[in-house]
Amino acid sequence: MIIEIDGVKLNYKVSGKGKNVVLLHGWGCSIQTFAPVHNYLEKNFCTYSIDFPGFGESDDPPEPWSIYDYADFVSKFLDKLNIEDPILIGHSFGGRVSIIISSQRKVNKIILTGSAGVKPKRSPMYYIKVYSYKAFKNILRLPILNKHREEILEKYRKKVGSSDYKALTGVMQRTFVKVVNEDLQHLMPKIKASTLLIWGENDTATPVSDGRIMEKKIPDAGLVVLKNAGHYAYLDKFNQFIAIITSFLKNDMEESRE
Repeated sequence: MIIEIDGVKLNYKVSGKGKNVVLLHGWGCSIQTFAPVHNYLEKNFCTYSIDFPGFGESDDPPEPWSIYDYADFVSKFLDKLNIEDPILIGHSFGGRVSIIISSQRKVNKIILTGSAGVKPKRSPMYYIKVYSYKAFKNILRLPILNKHREEILEKYRKKVGSSDYKALTGVMQRTFVKVVNEDLQHLMPKIKASTLLIWGENDTATPVSDGRIMEKKIPDAGLVVLKNAGHYAYLDKFNQFIAIITSFLKNDMEESRE
């Protein structure tokens, strides 16, 4: 289904009856990544999956967005469809959005799996690259080089950028730069809803240490670590993931059946 919000067309899927659940996928993913979880939840919940702007079948953002722009957009989606007190399930980038939304408005419960939101520790080489890039930008302000500045910078970014960055083009490259290092730890104590954290022990994108930080900072949170699972723990250990979220959502399921 397509809905237009602020001139941006958003693709989403909704199915099932009961309490509202909203699935928010990770960076570079789409509705399809969460499809097995959606198909399970629709048996007991009114389940929504969305393609974030810039992914799947949704429009690109009209300009480079911050993580707060994405959260604001999803909030407008919730308001437009009268989705009240939802259960949010966010993976990686979708976890970032879930953290912001749940710190700003009332939600029923939250499930974060491999969620981003804790600024990663960086190696000395990373900072060398960052400061080299900043110095390079300043050099390109010189009159002779200025008129070719953006072209030269783009070539430089493609050369030294991450694989995620190199896979993107245009507005999504600049969006990636704005969202990738956003630290949301200051928002976590504001989350009032019960929060379930599910991590893969071998997650290298958002390590288990991030989950432990979230468990400490979110007032009502508990962490489950799945063995032999990575960043996509909900797919690597699907049956275990389903059993855990079923236990967490048991009361909500029973109320949905009444």
